[in-house]
Amino acid sequence: MALKVKLVRSVSGRPHDQKETITGLGLKKLNDEKLLKDTAPIRGMIAKVAHLVAFEEVPGDAPVRTRRKGKAGAKAKEA
Repeated sequence: MALKVKLVRSVSGRPHDQKETITGLGLKKLNDEKLLKDTAPIRGMIAKVAHLVAFEEVPGDAPVRTRRKGKAGAKAKEA
């Protein structure tokens, strides 16, 4: 199961820990949406900022994001 999370209220004027939680959920701007895996830590983060976000359960799994190796645009160093 996956969760669709949407930022519906601004983080402006909110405590720093709430802003970090929103960033941790991958939300940047108002009305930004993310599809996240339904895990206990994600549920806890949503509960912490429930007054700022809307969420719903969606069937299926969230897409797995893969990390890129190295920095963006960095060239491999030659010895």
